[in-house]
Amino acid sequence: TATSVFAPTDAFLHRHVGPSEAETSDMLRTLKYDSVDQLVDDAVPAAIRLDKPLAMEPALSESEALAKLKGIMGKNKVLKSLIGMGYYETHTPGVVLRNILENPGWYTSYTPYQAEISQGRLQMLLSFQTMVADLTGMEMSNASLLDESTAAAEAMSMCYALKQQKKPSFFVDQGCHPQNIALARTRGEALGMNVVVGA
Repeated sequence: TATSVFAPTDAFLHRHVGPSEAETSDMLRTLKYDSVDQLVDDAVPAAIRLDKPLAMEPALSESEALAKLKGIMGKNKVLKSLIGMGYYETHTPGVVLRNILENPGWYTSYTPYQAEISQGRLQMLLSFQTMVADLTGMEMSNASLLDESTAAAEAMSMCYALKQQKKPSFFVDQGCHPQNIALARTRGEALGMNVVVGA
């Protein structure tokens, strides 16, 4: 029919790699159940189950979902940040943007989930850390996708772990941003460290 001919074919369904009918049957046989419904009946308490179908809109195709998301994002207003204290606008060179942050190799090899895309980010961080170690001649380096405060606390925790927790004091320069000092103190307290702030 005309409807089926012009219906979107880029559905998300084929991206999901779930168990096959044979695998499902094998799983049920192992668990000694006749059906998935029977398994759910025993596994999920009736008090928290919904006894009617969810009121959901018809599923969108991938292109339709992207168009809708772009429409929602288009409502955002891009304003200039005046927060300061480590939060500044930056410029990312095109070569870095394309080959690192938007490298298709990070996500086309995987299903479109955050966890799998993170594998690409891990490889990106490893490459960056290795490059920094080579350029500086240091034995090790650490990169983070986190904000500056968390990255600083992460570095402090790493130093503490490398010394087998034998040196509990950690010095933080008082010229650091206040949020960095605050988080270092918070993380240090949890680890039993003595965070010293001074000049």
